[in-house]
Formats: sequence, structure tokens, C-alpha cells
Amino acid sequence: MNALASKAQLRRGFWKTATVTVPLIVLLGFGSAMVAPAGDQNPWFMALAKPAIQPPNIAFPIVWTILYILMGLALALVISARGARGRSAALTLFVVQLAVNLAWSPIFFRFHKLDLALIVIVALAVLVAVTMLAFWRVRALAGLMLLPYLAWVCFASVLFSQVRDLNPDAEKIALAPASAHIAVHTL
Repeated sequence: MNALASKAQLRRGFWKTATVTVPLIVLLGFGSAMVAPAGDQNPWFMALAKPAIQPPNIAFPIVWTILYILMGLALALVISARGARGRSAALTLFVVQLAVNLAWSPIFFRFHKLDLALIVIVALAVLVAVTMLAFWRVRALAGLMLLPYLAWVCFASVLFSQVRDLNPDAEKIALAPASAHIAVHTL
């Protein structure tokens, strides 16, 4: 039998996919942050001068949780768009940008490589923009769901650039003993 799926079947397929993609993206995001303590849990980070636009540390896990949920939902929309033109390219771009996203926290918070972290965050902003456009071509709503992510990464790029400018010797700051606390993503 070769029949088109009903709208109800498509919705069920989307939600079934989302029950996997949303927790997966959230776990991956917070997993990358566990590689090194961040925010208040990171003595090196706490020793850095912060710009006036620095949000309170509690804002970061809240914002990233929302962004990872939106990313997981957008991903589910694109995965569920079987046969859509550009779907494979959009999914590939998503995986690449996610890998770059997940690399940022360890580069900055664990290895204190500010120049590399700047390259990574700028690359991430470009990759998110390209991924958002690719998602838009597959499902407009999926592209829109990545807009807050793009806005946050652009803000984080400015924030990080200011942190970097305020702390030209940040890579040389003596490290305190590693904390046993769980990290929170603070890009």
C-alpha cells in the first residue's frame, strides 16, 4: 500500500522523534559542560574581569536549557520531513554546528585557550546561521526555532570578546585545584 501519511500520523512521528532528539541534545549540551567546571564553580573563570553586559551566572543554564530544547524540537521537525529536498544537508550542518558548540566549553573553561575559543565561537555563529537557513528550507518552523540560538551565540560572541579583551593574560592565570562540582554550560 502506497498512501500518504495523515496529519495525525505526521504529528505522532514528529513527537516520537522529539522524545529522542530533545533529551539527547540537552544531555549532550550539559555533558560538554561537565568536562570542566564553569561559572561560579570555576576559580579560573571567577578570577577573570567581566564586562558590564555579563548576565548573572544563573542565566546561562536556564538559557541553554531552553535553547537545547528548541534545537531538539527543530531537529525532530527536520528528521520527520522525510523526502524533503535539502534534508540531508540540513542534518549534516546541524551535526557539524553541534560538534563545534560542544567543543567551546572545554576549550574555554578547561584548557583556557582564548584565541582558539574566539575562533570556535565565531565559527559557531556562522554555522548556526547556515544551519538555520538550511532548516528553514526544509521546514520554516525548524529554521525559526534556531533563531534564539543564533541570537544567543551572537550575544555570547560579543560577551566573550569583551571578556578576552579585559583579560589579555587570562591563559597565564594560575589554576586552582580542580573542583569536583558539576559544571553548567556558560557560553
